[in-house]
Amino acid sequence: MFHRVELPLWALVLILGFATVTFASHFLFPSVRWFFRRRMERAVAKLNTRLQRPIEPFKIMRRQDQVTRLIYDPQVMEAVREFARSEGVPPNVAFEKARSYAREIVPGFSTATYFGFAIKLAQRISQGLYRVRIGGADSPALAQIDSRAAVVFVMNHRSNMDYVLITWLASSHSALSYAVGEWARVWPLKALIRAMGAYFIRRRYSNPLYRAILARYVQMSIQQGTTQAIFPEGGLSLNGMVGPAKRGLLHYIVRGFNISDGADVVFVPVALNYDRILEDRILINAGMKGIRRFPVRVRVVIGNGLRILWMKFRRRFKPFGYAAVCYGAPVSLRDFLTQQPDASTETLAETLMERIRAAVPVLPVPFVAAGLVRCGGTASLSELQEACAALKDDLIARHAWMHLENEQDYNALAEGLAALELRGMIVREAKKIKIAAGQQEVLGFYAASVLQRCDAPLGIAPPETTLLSDPDSSESPKT
Repeated sequence: MFHRVELPLWALVLILGFATVTFASHFLFPSVRWFFRRRMERAVAKLNTRLQRPIEPFKIMRRQDQVTRLIYDPQVMEAVREFARSEGVPPNVAFEKARSYAREIVPGFSTATYFGFAIKLAQRISQGLYRVRIGGADSPALAQIDSRAAVVFVMNHRSNMDYVLITWLASSHSALSYAVGEWARVWPLKALIRAMGAYFIRRRYSNPLYRAILARYVQMSIQQGTTQAIFPEGGLSLNGMVGPAKRGLLHYIVRGFNISDGADVVFVPVALNYDRILEDRILINAGMKGIRRFPVRVRVVIGNGLRILWMKFRRRFKPFGYAAVCYGAPVSLRDFLTQQPDASTETLAETLMERIRAAVPVLPVPFVAAGLVRCGGTASLSELQEACAALKDDLIARHAWMHLENEQDYNALAEGLAALELRGMIVREAKKIKIAAGQQEVLGFYAASVLQRCDAPLGIAPPETTLLSDPDSSESPKT
């Protein structure tokens, strides 16, 4: 028993390694996880005191627990059995396929990542690139939303900056859970986006089993009161207009809603617009080719980012104009289904998209671009002033959200012209202002957000606020 035993060094190292891992997994790691879990719960409880909509327990549940709960849901198990029958595979193979889909979809929300890092980074990026304005946030309809209701922010998709901007501006309301496309499933974005509570969805290569699991996850998160943010267009706008809705996620939400049981679901339309969209020419080229592929090289993106940082370090960087967010009139799903019991998901989607279009903010560059397009692409300064004045009156009659003037006699026409001329989109020749050669599509891209608003029927927008406010100021939007 006490005889000496000789072992090769590699065997001793292997034994000690297994012993260390066993000790850590059975004694050390559970204690450490419990310690940090307790600290996280106390931090969330403190954080909930200042959020308008507290973080629900479902959102901070361990990711593995969420995956287990999802795959053992009765509806998912039924989908697994149906998949096994239709594909002719053993039930255990279908179940493992379902498990892989659940792991792919379910996020791993981290309050430290979201509120300690992501919010601050989003604010710095937003305010570093744009002068941010917000409108409609003080609307009584928003303040009166039942605290027990699940809120779904329904937004138009103008730029990849939308994620950054809304994450920051909504940080005082709650932690948002995004639906993110396949483009973000790359390292290191994948881990960061999951930690922020976003979930990935496949727009291609899906099957009935995958869609059943995705639908059930969305329904479970809504039933638990998790605040959602979705882009119903399904992708970035390629022509500058707010497009029609793809009804996938909306259909899942409506199908899982019981009008006589549980809390309400309230859709909040959110409209975004920019004086400059960073990927505008990429989107326009994709639209002209009729494809949704954006061949962006990572090296180019990193290079542009470093160039902006270098310009900011030398204090020579000028912001890209304004970025604005406006909230439209909320839609209660319970009230909608009560008033229109036979209405389809398509009707609901059209209602939401109309309210988004009505809330799209009017900013200097899109405004001047729309005025120049109305002049036929060429006009004198006085003719352009007259066209812009008529356009402004039209927009006011339609209750459009605008940031075109303020108490300091802000000159929207001069601001818009300067930005367009700086980017080479217009030229001045013989007292005439005209669209530069080859820039018609780009100018039309920006003008579309305003001209689309002018094509809407009068009175479509319930709010009557016409100016936007700085989110960092104490002033609310003026009426």
